[in-house]
Amino acid sequence: MTDPEKLVLGDKSVYPSEEILFSIIGDKKIVWQKIMDYAKEKYDNITEEWRYYNDGKQWLFKLQYKKKTVFWTGVLQDTFRITFYLGNKAEPVITGSDLPEKIREDFVSAKHYGNIRAISIKVTGTSDLETIYKLIDLKARIK
Repeated sequence: MTDPEKLVLGDKSVYPSEEILFSIIGDKKIVWQKIMDYAKEKYDNITEEWRYYNDGKQWLFKLQYKKKTVFWTGVLQDTFRITFYLGNKAEPVITGSDLPEKIREDFVSAKHYGNIRAISIKVTGTSDLETIYKLIDLKARIK
């Protein structure tokens, strides 16, 4: 990972409150809020969790629908990265979707971790929202 890609919530003693989070991600705050609002408005039983992981020495955010993890988020300076982990059975759904071609291609060629592959999006602005919303919906409906 290059320095600009370095996750920044490495202090175990500092819980990532909204104030701390928003001071780091800056103008991406609006994107964060829109993603959270979308998930909460569209789905019942959404839960949010920040947890410190000793293996990566980082705080990571997890959004869950019922008991299924929808996505993980790592915080970078001035932005954040959302990662969706999807099983092989998601491939026909993703390749047949109207997700951006790059996302579909990246998923098909992504490294397998057992039966799971990842789709990661480094948030650049509100232009990423439509893709993120589609991935939330896709993840919520795939069994």
